[in-house]
Amino acid sequence: MGLYLLDYGAGNVQSLANTLKKLGHDFQWIASPADFDKATSLIFPGVGAFGSAIDGLVLRGLYEPLRDYIASGKPYFGICIGMQVLFRSSLESPSSKGLGIIPSAIGVFANADKSVPHMGWNSVEFLDPDEKAHEGLDPRASYYFVHSFRAAYDWERPDVGQWAHTTTQYGQEVFLATVRKGNVFACQFHPEKSGPAGLKVLDAWLKQSEAERATSPPTPRVARHPKPKDGFTKRIIACMDVRSNDDGDLVVTKGDQYDVRERTANSANVAGAVRNLGKPVSLSARYYAEGADEICLMNITSFRHSPLLDQPMLAVVRAAAETVFVPLTIGGGIKDTVDPDGTPHSALEVAGEYFRAGADKVSIATEAVFAVERMRERPSTDGIGEGDGTSAIETIAHAYGRQAVVVSVDPRRVYVEPDYDGPYKGELVYGKPDGPETERGKAWWYQCTVRGGRENRPLSVVQLVKGVEKLGAGEIVLNSIDRDGTGAGYDLDLIALVRRNVRIPVVASSGAGNAKHFVEVFQKTGVEAALAAGVFHRNEVGIDEVKATLTAAKINVRTV
Repeated sequence: MGLYLLDYGAGNVQSLANTLKKLGHDFQWIASPADFDKATSLIFPGVGAFGSAIDGLVLRGLYEPLRDYIASGKPYFGICIGMQVLFRSSLESPSSKGLGIIPSAIGVFANADKSVPHMGWNSVEFLDPDEKAHEGLDPRASYYFVHSFRAAYDWERPDVGQWAHTTTQYGQEVFLATVRKGNVFACQFHPEKSGPAGLKVLDAWLKQSEAERATSPPTPRVARHPKPKDGFTKRIIACMDVRSNDDGDLVVTKGDQYDVRERTANSANVAGAVRNLGKPVSLSARYYAEGADEICLMNITSFRHSPLLDQPMLAVVRAAAETVFVPLTIGGGIKDTVDPDGTPHSALEVAGEYFRAGADKVSIATEAVFAVERMRERPSTDGIGEGDGTSAIETIAHAYGRQAVVVSVDPRRVYVEPDYDGPYKGELVYGKPDGPETERGKAWWYQCTVRGGRENRPLSVVQLVKGVEKLGAGEIVLNSIDRDGTGAGYDLDLIALVRRNVRIPVVASSGAGNAKHFVEVFQKTGVEAALAAGVFHRNEVGIDEVKATLTAAKINVRTV
């Protein structure tokens, strides 16, 4: 008897387990339908696609036992997909039948005025501001959302409106952030990934008596119209490039235009030791404490000769996930692979191991370029090409949802004459008269590279980002080989070019040298997030300083 967690076979459930351990709450896992009878409280976490969640429940014989459990009146806490499966159906998977406990359908965000997925930190608003039982929620706090589909708040429908507890606004859409009725409480955001504010929500629910959890008071239905501005915040992401040094230890390093080795004192052309800026797990904990909105760990050597289940980065992810309660993105080696003993593993299988270790998103780089090159060989009416369902992006997005797939792009400038009339002419960027002297009177386009910038490919950055968006990527991390390690600021021309050509979130990367560079990139490009590495590792600027500078510039950020 006691608290049980439901794992339907997809998504990062380890993060919730780590959170409950930190909070001091004991739990067990639902391993069979019979375990529902033993559970006196149940939490259903999940990241992924609606259809995959329903299929996972049906395949494991858990669909009807879950319905029966909720109908029995015992306490239920659903997270993300654990909330959406309560509804009748979802546009994400129209043929999949939800639990039907809430008699409405999950719809999709419009992307005309905003990027989709809704990926980042946002606020919640109570329908009854005088209510005392807020389940640990704080209207001044920000919570982490990551979803493309949402339950619109329809206060005029009593059968649906009676479930509404809090709402969130994204763009000009108001949707249900939490639902609550009787024994059911569920949230669209991820409390286990929402830092101290999210942990408070879980702890408050679990510290109630089971009788209190099972008898939530009704919330009044009130009209809720969009406000001129939503509560969505800009994200600051701390990124760590992880590789083995010459002694075989895993270290965080940082390159100058992707070169991670120190120059020797005798010659700038002779490579020295791998630059060592710290240990990945301890740095992750530090950045979480300092207020980073996400942590990104990039495996830049891929440990190609290690068996999948003995990947050193899996151990890093497991350890980091025990102390970091904001989203973790893992990159490097997310591809079809073969163990030294000849055992093959698909990219989907590799990603699954990282999700089960504690990752929330996986980042794909070189394999994404090759996938788009292949899709362009299959003509389409939109000129982008067609996927065939086999790429890493497609298979992972199908199983876990597009919000779980990040594509890391490594472009470099190719300079041409201003009157250039060749390929990619429509994507040319022209140096501004008042811009840097080295750019005046010049023109260039951005060429994609693979293998950490070591190999150029006949593909432009616009072709790549449009292609991966169509394949199912949920976010772009936009690097710049030309700006990497320079501290000269982000490549605003590159970022603005990509931002204009996709409707998924874009993360600016490469070139940050001071806090004002973050203000500049948000004000001039409209990206959703900015990533930095070296300036944080070397303590040249702190995350708190960046956020204070952004706040002074009236840019909305999460505060801890």
